[in-house]
Parts: sequence; structure tokens; C-alpha cells
Amino acid sequence: MAGILAWFWNERFWLPHNVTWADLKNTDEATFPQAEDLYLACPLAFCIFMIRLVFERFVARPCAMGLKIQANGPQKAQPNAILEKVFTAITKHPDEKRLEGLSKQLDWDVRTIQRWFRQRRNQEKPSTLARFCESMWRFTFYLYIFTYGVRFLKKTPWLWNTKECWYNYPYQPLTVDIHYYYVLELSFYLSLLFSQFIDIRRKDFLIMFLHHVATISLITFSYVNNMARVGTLVMCLHDAADVLIEAAKMANYAKCHILCNLLFAVFAILFISSRLGVYPVWILNTTLFESWEIVGPYPSWWVFNLLLILLQILHSFWSYLIVKTACRAISKGKVSKDDRSDIESSSDEDDSPPPNQKHHSSATNGTNKTHGTNGYLTGALYPDEH
Repeated sequence: MAGILAWFWNERFWLPHNVTWADLKNTDEATFPQAEDLYLACPLAFCIFMIRLVFERFVARPCAMGLKIQANGPQKAQPNAILEKVFTAITKHPDEKRLEGLSKQLDWDVRTIQRWFRQRRNQEKPSTLARFCESMWRFTFYLYIFTYGVRFLKKTPWLWNTKECWYNYPYQPLTVDIHYYYVLELSFYLSLLFSQFIDIRRKDFLIMFLHHVATISLITFSYVNNMARVGTLVMCLHDAADVLIEAAKMANYAKCHILCNLLFAVFAILFISSRLGVYPVWILNTTLFESWEIVGPYPSWWVFNLLLILLQILHSFWSYLIVKTACRAISKGKVSKDDRSDIESSSDEDDSPPPNQKHHSSATNGTNKTHGTNGYLTGALYPDEH
């Protein structure tokens, strides 16, 4: 075990040339980041999760009720023992061959059976009330941590000159503000990582899981090798857009469509400009080029920048989804299908109950036009995302 730990904490990987862990031990004159400082994040993540449960129950839920958001979930599928058995024991997404067999067995048309399975899958999705409470919790945290980050960073020299992130590196003392900022952010993302398995299931579950892992790795990496200054810039930049998307989702769930559209438009502009503009020009420029010039590369420097580039790839993916949705909304006047929908989309005819006999007439034409661009927001686009 000692050999594994010695290998993992190899100074030649984590630190610049001619720097040792002994050089970064705390003294009476200065305090430096220590790996064991982050152990506090694990119990704190559990505390944050418990605070979330209390917040959603006693703060978010009453707010939702005040906005007349109901706890009712999507329309329930008509009880049917045969289809229920297939759904629970065989598959939730029957193929064409199985649909045809069920159609003959029940004397229902295939489209009605497809609608039944869609409604049955939606029954397992959380209600609008649950989604509102989740978004309000995230909005509250992001607003608090973003406000804290801005108030802290505006007093630091590296906000105005990113080269200050690397002067005298790695012998930059750790302040109480940086320590608090890091531990709180890490604890929150740890809580998101584990609660993702019990939260609303998204289509991009794996993408968000990768995002959380990359974020936690970046926070840990930058703290352990004392890249905390640039780390605070990355965290604050990301929290800005997260506040707006959660606010837009809350407006959508409360059916405040004008406010929702306005918030989503501002979010889209801020997200794309900050993640595809400010992030590479400001953050990647200083971590790749200014740090190379002032400090020089070393093994963990490469890993850190690789993670930052991975984050940039995720930014590009989410920006593509935003632009795709905006273009669809402009061209069609609505969003026909949510790329990350919590509730599977369907036409108006899908809301009618299944018949007892086959329908030979064609379905009523038309699409649901009540949601407009808000349909996208029910999918909870995150970069926090989240």
C-alpha cells in the first residue's frame, strides 16, 4: 500500500521540476493546499444532499404550490395486464414484430399500443412539481456560489491579469476564501454525481456523468498541485450560465412562457459566448500558453489541460444543442421534440385513451402548440448543467 501511495503521489508527476512536497508543507508564515484538505468534501457532500432534501420539501415545494404547480404526473396508461407484463418483464421499448403480435392478441392497432407504452414509460417520470423543486435547489446554490465567486475574485489580481495565476507558482499561499470556495464546489459536484442516479433521468445521462467526473477531477487536480487561482476563474465562469438555465426551467414549469423565453435567450447568448469565446480565449490561453511561458510543462500540467480541453468539447456539444433548438424554434415557431426530454413527446392524438377495438380511421392531424420554445427547457439542458 505504501508503494502504491508513493507511486501515486510521485513529485515528478504532480509538481514542476525541482519542487518537492516538502517545499509545500504548511509553515507559520504560509499555508499551502494539502490533499487531505479535500477529505472534508465527502461528508460535506452528504450534508449538502440532506440540505437539498429539506430545501425541496420546506422551501421549493411551498413556492411551487404558490405558483399553482401541481404534483400530478403525466397521463397514466389504461390498465392492461398483458401489456403491463410485457413492459415489466420483457421490454419497455417493443420492436415492430412484437408490436404486431400484441396488436393481433389485443385487437388494438399498432399506434395505440405504441401510445400505451409511451404513456406507461412516462408514468415513471417525476412530476412537474418534482422537476421545479430540483431546479429551484440548483438555482439557489448556483446563485449563491456565483455571487460568492464574483465578490471574492473582483478583489484578486489574477481576475484582471491571468499571468498572476503563474507568478511565483507553486509557492502561492492558500487563503481561507479559496479553501472555502474549492471545498464547497467540490462537495456540491460530488453530491450531484451520486444523486444523478436518483434524480430525473435524462437522455444525456452518460454525458452529464462524464461532465461531473471531469469537473471533480479538475477541481481536485488544480487544488492538489496549487493551480487554485486559475481554478477559481474556471468555476466562476461556469456558474454564471448555470444560474440562468435553472431560472428558465423554473419559469417554464410555472408556465411563465414569456419570462421563460427571455431567460432562455439570455442563457443561450451567455452560454455560447462564455464557453466558446471567453473560456478558450481567457482560460485555455492562460493554462496552455501563459503557464508554459512562465512555469513550463510537467506531467500533471498535461493532464490538467487535457481535462480542460475535454470540458471544451462538452461545451461545443451543448452549444450545438442550444443552436439546434433555437433554429428549430425560429423556423417552426415551436420545438417539436425535446433533445433531452423528461416526458416523451407525442402528438395530440396520443392523449386519447386506448380503444377496445382496432381503429381504421386516420388519426387527427395537428401538433401540440402550447409549449413553443419552452418544450426544450423541460429537458433541463445543463452544462450544471447543470
